[in-house]
Amino acid sequence: MTSIEDKGRFIQAIKCLCPSICKRLYPLSERLENSAQEIRLRINRPLCIVCTDNTYYVTSNGGLTSTPIDGSMYLVTRADIADTFQNICNYSVYTRQNEIINGFVTMFGGHRAGISGTAVVNNGKIVNIRDISSINIRIAREHKGCAKQLLDRLGKLRGGVLICGAPCSGKTTVLRDMARILSMQCGKNVSLIDERGELAGAVSGVFRNDVGMCDVYDSYKKSEAMMQAVRSMAPDIIICDEIGAADDIEAIEHTVNSGVIVIATVHAANEYELKHKENIRRIFKTGAFSKVVFLSDKKTPGKVVKISEAGDIFGS
Repeated sequence: MTSIEDKGRFIQAIKCLCPSICKRLYPLSERLENSAQEIRLRINRPLCIVCTDNTYYVTSNGGLTSTPIDGSMYLVTRADIADTFQNICNYSVYTRQNEIINGFVTMFGGHRAGISGTAVVNNGKIVNIRDISSINIRIAREHKGCAKQLLDRLGKLRGGVLICGAPCSGKTTVLRDMARILSMQCGKNVSLIDERGELAGAVSGVFRNDVGMCDVYDSYKKSEAMMQAVRSMAPDIIICDEIGAADDIEAIEHTVNSGVIVIATVHAANEYELKHKENIRRIFKTGAFSKVVFLSDKKTPGKVVKISEAGDIFGS
């Protein structure tokens, strides 16, 4: 997928990094603008850029190589990690605590920073993460029109749609464009559940991504937002990303019983992976989904490889 809406996304993402890394990546922006998917920082390890075609490492002189070379790489320092972490939290770590304990922080523009380190546990629950050792910046993409062909193939929606794919397969990008098209061009009332802030990319209530005429529930827990949307917004369609939690089951069942169509995504590269997700099997028993869409891998993100009837996968 390529689109003019992608212009500047890479630069937008690297501005959230510490200055020492940002200044090394900026000269590479023209080369990486359209293909970079992730920027991975690991303490005392080479700075890594994951692209659709390959994984690259940044050399100490500002070049790129697909194979790390001892003594010639830019190694991420503890200070780089600390400065980047403060930056992605807008120097207000306390206000991002709910995201941090779940292992990610949503950044300006809908980019997402995954974090790992040492868990701080209290009464069996993670209450904080300290000594951050890795940060993975997932670059958010916007490709207007990328879902049109899929919607044309699906035809008139008579039931829910589940979009499946591996990480970096374009699920969120396709979902966002479906929300835009259905709310703008099809005249549907769409409630968009944006639990992680990646779909609309809201900053202070202003959406950085084009989600059309959707009613957006930003940073709500999915199950709670579904219930609220059904009660108060009279949606024709509810759209949400990454379902599969136990409390999603009841909320989706309630949504479907209220006559609302659900369009969602799930991490599953193929039918085998999908069928082995216990909560997904339980969700299918609610009758929420009639169609299952499988996307290609990260080399061709957003490409539809198969559309199946739900009954063909899980039985009628």
